[in-house]
Amino acid sequence: MTHEPLPGQVPARSFFQALQPLLRRLNTERTISAGKLGVLRHIAEQGPATTSELAVVVQVSPQAISLAARELERLGFVVRVPDAADRRRSWIEITDAGRQKLDLESSAGHGWLGRAIAEQLTPEERTTLEAVIPILRKLGKEAPVD
Repeated sequence: MTHEPLPGQVPARSFFQALQPLLRRLNTERTISAGKLGVLRHIAEQGPATTSELAVVVQVSPQAISLAARELERLGFVVRVPDAADRRRSWIEITDAGRQKLDLESSAGHGWLGRAIAEQLTPEERTTLEAVIPILRKLGKEAPVD
């Protein structure tokens, strides 16, 4: 008894297989993990957050986010600020050094990808790629990860 794939399974598998080497290559340009970049990006865009909020956004355990926050703090990319109303709670805020690191890490990956698009794709392929971006954004809105 053979099962027909559900609609979307074949394109999803092919898409993932095509995307994986690109993501791997982008990550080789980075010096900190994607999870830590996600933390920096979230607090840069949304403002200070608690470790509990960050764990939900980055989709990791509270223990893992605590370790990541401690490492980012040790590197000087974030600071912990005690909550004025509840001293048991603290907020994670990005520092100027953290913003600079986020910009540097983002531009490293973007630089490689931009060069690859310019050098390896034909004008028609670049146009096709641009046409797909709104579709990818639409899929991204469904994704709970930032």
